[in-house]
Amino acid sequence: MSWDDFLAYPIEDLPFVALVLIISFTVHEFAHAYSAYKFGDNTPKEMGRVTLNPRVHIDLLGAILILIAGFGWARPVLINPSRFKNPRLMGIIVSALGPISNLLLGVLGVLIVLILDKTGLMYAGSNGVNLALQHFFFYFMYLNFLLFIFNLIPLPPLDGYRIIQDLVPLKTRIKMDQNVQWGMYIFLLLVFIPPLRRVTLDPILGWWEPLYNFFFNLFQPLF
Repeated sequence: MSWDDFLAYPIEDLPFVALVLIISFTVHEFAHAYSAYKFGDNTPKEMGRVTLNPRVHIDLLGAILILIAGFGWARPVLINPSRFKNPRLMGIIVSALGPISNLLLGVLGVLIVLILDKTGLMYAGSNGVNLALQHFFFYFMYLNFLLFIFNLIPLPPLDGYRIIQDLVPLKTRIKMDQNVQWGMYIFLLLVFIPPLRRVTLDPILGWWEPLYNFFFNLFQPLF
């Protein structure tokens, strides 16, 4: 038995994974907080969440769990949609901007890799430096595309569920709120029972690679 048997990623890659998660979680939660604040809700500002300081966004247990199980969470940003001029529309935008921020980070990663490859800077250093750059940018693209897809799954407590809540009629939303705990149990079962995960979440999350290929093929002709 080795540490790799208990971790979702190779132990030598954990520094890269941790650094990427700090960046990705921070930007994701900042996107929620900043947009809610700009739409008129002072709650995130009052709670000190309208910042890019990772310390206020990272949940230690959630970060550790993603290293072990491959799934985790940051500290959710609390908002009060009643303060929005258009609570449903602005609620959808605030919820969607978290995953969209991860998509944009993933796209940024693709562009940086293409630039570094074209200019030769990706291979300009020592073997150790080159390998570190390749590992970092692989996880930067992989995890951000993964977070984009994962957070749009319509199960609580994910952003996709909040988006659905704001899209459906009020009566349906009330029923969803009454049964939210069952959605949480379903989510946990899908995450932590490998046979269920293999036929549900894993195929969905596997779309990170076609997403990466789409943007890589889109931008490659520019270089």
